Amino acid sequence: MRELFSLIAGRLQACWPAYLRIQMPITLPQNLMVSVSGVRGRVGNPLTPELMAQIAAAFGAFMKTEGAGGPIYIGRDSRVSGPMFSRAVISGLQSIGARVVDLGKVPTPTLMLAVEQAQASGGIVITASHNPADWNALKLVTGEGVFLAKEQSEHFHQFLNKEDVQRASWDLIEPVIEDREAWQRHLSGILALPEVDVEAIKRRGIRVALDCVNGVGGPAMAELLSELGCTVEAIGMNPDGRFPRDPEPTAANLTELCELVRDTGSEVGFAIDPDADRLSLVDETGKAMGEDLTLAFAASVVLVRNPGPVVTNLSTSQVLDDVADSFSVPLTRAPVGEINVAQQMMIEGAVVGGEGNGGVILPALHHTRDAPLAAALILQALIDVDGPPSVAAARWPSYAIVKEKIGFPREALPQAYEVLESDLDDAIVDRADGLRLSWRDRSTWLHLRPSGTEPVVRLIVEAPDEGRAKALLDHVLGLLEGEA
Repeated sequence: MRELFSLIAGRLQACWPAYLRIQMPITLPQNLMVSVSGVRGRVGNPLTPELMAQIAAAFGAFMKTEGAGGPIYIGRDSRVSGPMFSRAVISGLQSIGARVVDLGKVPTPTLMLAVEQAQASGGIVITASHNPADWNALKLVTGEGVFLAKEQSEHFHQFLNKEDVQRASWDLIEPVIEDREAWQRHLSGILALPEVDVEAIKRRGIRVALDCVNGVGGPAMAELLSELGCTVEAIGMNPDGRFPRDPEPTAANLTELCELVRDTGSEVGFAIDPDADRLSLVDETGKAMGEDLTLAFAASVVLVRNPGPVVTNLSTSQVLDDVADSFSVPLTRAPVGEINVAQQMMIEGAVVGGEGNGGVILPALHHTRDAPLAAALILQALIDVDGPPSVAAARWPSYAIVKEKIGFPREALPQAYEVLESDLDDAIVDRADGLRLSWRDRSTWLHLRPSGTEPVVRLIVEAPDEGRAKALLDHVLGLLEGEA
């Protein structure tokens, strides 16, 4: 027995120093996806509680070096791994003496708004957004309630590679504060927006079919729609993180919601992703309208009341150009990524913006993609046109957009860009984010870029009709085959 205790003591002694300090530099696993806003990967490999605690502790220490002295807010989506990683993140933050405010299970935009309203040091969202259930992630938020920008993210990664960070002594460990009212503040902010006529929406009594994919947004969306006087027909409302379908709210994944719209006679269908920052539409006939019209509908509501600049990303449908043109306001495109769009919106003084994946940003509320906000604005759009979604969409030209995920080697992309430019030499070239080619008649474009959230390359093609979109897609895929 004595020998056993000696062995255990020796092992503990070997491990103890590593526990008492953050081992810097932190070596990030090769199979971890690292982006500007944070890290993501599969649970267990590469994501472990130990790694999450290390990164959280380093982030807390980094924010102190940035001069931020307030609390750090944390929240999570409904994933099964969420509670485990939440405990790890809290422990990591406490270990360097950070004050932690735990919001529990909340939509990502709810946490980001809470950070901004509280003038906190920053925040950490534990969510892999649209990735499958066996993934999770840390998204890092600044005190302004937006994700880390490129320059700040680079500073943080340099910090991970160089700095040695001391743990707090026992008497400097702060208690965790729980805040369970953040969604109520978020809801109040949406209902108070001048763009949302609550009483008019209530009088209409809109029947809404809703699919929340068992994500964190189910309770929030149900309460919002109830406050707006809607009758809700819902699926995927149990926020247990066991997604009944592919959680990305693309048209191909909304078969059950389309059926629900038809079976219940709903006027509109809403599908959101697991952390409730993206929303996709189904029209009154049960046809999936895609994600890009979400932003078009929302922008039309804002611009008719407050005309001004619009910002979106390079992968968004040109229907948003048509919306902006109809109000004679400028539209600017930024690289893909919420923070890129948000930063450009601040520069342009944009009144509305977002991404064509169903993410709507309204600066009057905050500079964050927000599915509950998008839902309220879309309901207002139906009031504005006094008709269903098909009538609202008929105000602008229709396009066919095709989005493909390709297993293409990233290291071969620069050569692939050259090949596409050479072959499609009559196109306008934009290299701000991968390769975007467009044509002067503004009817057709394509965008090829590496994904920041999945180990794939994304190819998006849009044209006036499905035949031309598919023909261009097939042509590009044929060219890429020779470069893989």
